[in-house]
Amino acid sequence: MYPEHTPHAPTERAVEIHQPTPYPPAAVQPAPVVPVQLNTVPAVASIVLPDGRVVTGYAIEPARTEPVAAKPAVSRTAVNVALGGVGFLAVCGGLILLTSFIAVLTAFITQLITLAAVIFGGWVAVQILSASGHRATGTTVNIRKATFKRNHFHG
Repeated sequence: MYPEHTPHAPTERAVEIHQPTPYPPAAVQPAPVVPVQLNTVPAVASIVLPDGRVVTGYAIEPARTEPVAAKPAVSRTAVNVALGGVGFLAVCGGLILLTSFIAVLTAFITQLITLAAVIFGGWVAVQILSASGHRATGTTVNIRKATFKRNHFHG
């Protein structure tokens, strides 16, 4: 922890210990007792349990809750209209996707047909242009010398 080249021991520091100072307790005054006057004496009820024991006590009335304002019921027509609207939106979304897919497919097929037409047209052009330059294939006929190359007629 301390470097070895230090010739003396580390100095000790004086440690001060602080004790918390308790606060004096607050003066607590008891809540005033309000006497409750009962108009009637509650009835005592006794119940006999199945094993023969008797339990006696005061009957407690259940707490009465205030009636909650009734929410107006949603009519079936409103629910059906809402569900129909959601269904209509779903169908419209599907139709939009379907039409865009058909448009993309149509464009792709059109490009393929155009490419095939260009390739075929180029092939036809090459055939026409190469045939008009010189005719290396076919029958060579020299009428003056009576030479027919194909059927070996020599005159």
